[in-house]
Amino acid sequence: MQATFIRVFVPFALGYLLSYLLRVVNAVIAPALIEDLGLSASDLGLLTSANLFAFAAFQLPLGVLLDRYGPRRTEAVLLIIAAAGTAVFALAGSLALLIMGRAMIGLGTSACLMAAFTAYAIWLPKERLPAVNGYQMVAGGIGALIGTTPIEYIEELLGWRGVFWVLTGVALVMAAIVYFVVPERKDPGHGSETFREAIGGVRRVFWSPLFWRVAPLCVSSQAAFLGIQSLWLGPWFHDVMELDNRATADALFLVACAMVASYMCLAVITGYLSRRGVGAIRISVIGMSVFIVMQLVVVFELAPVNQVTWMVWAFTATYGIVSYAGLTQRFPTSLAGRVVTAINLLAFFGAFAVQWGVGVIIDFWPLTASGGFHPEGYRWAFGIVAGVQIVALIWFLIFRTERVVESHA
Repeated sequence: MQATFIRVFVPFALGYLLSYLLRVVNAVIAPALIEDLGLSASDLGLLTSANLFAFAAFQLPLGVLLDRYGPRRTEAVLLIIAAAGTAVFALAGSLALLIMGRAMIGLGTSACLMAAFTAYAIWLPKERLPAVNGYQMVAGGIGALIGTTPIEYIEELLGWRGVFWVLTGVALVMAAIVYFVVPERKDPGHGSETFREAIGGVRRVFWSPLFWRVAPLCVSSQAAFLGIQSLWLGPWFHDVMELDNRATADALFLVACAMVASYMCLAVITGYLSRRGVGAIRISVIGMSVFIVMQLVVVFELAPVNQVTWMVWAFTATYGIVSYAGLTQRFPTSLAGRVVTAINLLAFFGAFAVQWGVGVIIDFWPLTASGGFHPEGYRWAFGIVAGVQIVALIWFLIFRTERVVESHA
């Protein structure tokens, strides 16, 4: 069992590390992209969020592929597409080609987390899922760490295009590791569903009242974290705190450290509470409520807003992911891929809306004297994002359709 765990966990953890690195890398190279191409805030938001849009658009087909062909083959093939996307981005000389490259990266990394969650649901006992999913997120956090100061060093040496050529090679190596190391799923029913039955499984997930009770809060929380941390936090440090490129990368590194620490604590806490009968959904909702409070601290400046404040923000931002384990526990294992990709579909469309929407809102304010985006634009944009989460929390509290299920959540 231990050898199987290693063969399943390590390749998918490395794949998610790469996925998260590719997601956040634009926060560091944003000044170079703006300088080279003269991008506006909305241009930068659209360009970066193309990754999230393609990622989200592929989630439902991905769920069917994961349940039909297994996480090993699905992720290995998609990582090759991610490698092609990083190569396009490295070669691009226009905004349109950059958007195409980012979209291909989003498509190619769309399975990195969901394939892992599906594989764990297949190979591991259900009571271990919240903790193992937490350790998976630690791997993503390490990717976020690499996407800060280390990437800034590589950019200094090779330029932002060189960064993406390096990432192209890494993506190809990761594809090979997943394909040749992960064991093949062998259960008798695997791959036997008809197309009609596969679509029926998707319908079953989306018709679940429990799904729609949890989804708005989980989605809005994940979207806020992904949308801000993977793009707008870097420009905020640059424009509001007036940090230079190196100091911005270092600040992002500290925020990523807080995120990794949070995921490590999350894995321990959820494992401990799960063994004592506390449901994953309940754990997740409490954590997401704390995250909302922290965002209000930032928006209304209830405490000085600096690197430390954003580190605390990141430390409280991770509990939305626990909802994924909570939902997979409530559905048959045969639907695991479709459950996690259904919630991820909504989460990443939400993150796309946050990344682009924040840029659109910021563009309502004039540039500052130093040429940066206006601090008041950031405040309003982040405040609107927090407001959506408050509405979603209220929805969760008043949606009482499945009382029997809820009593265990």
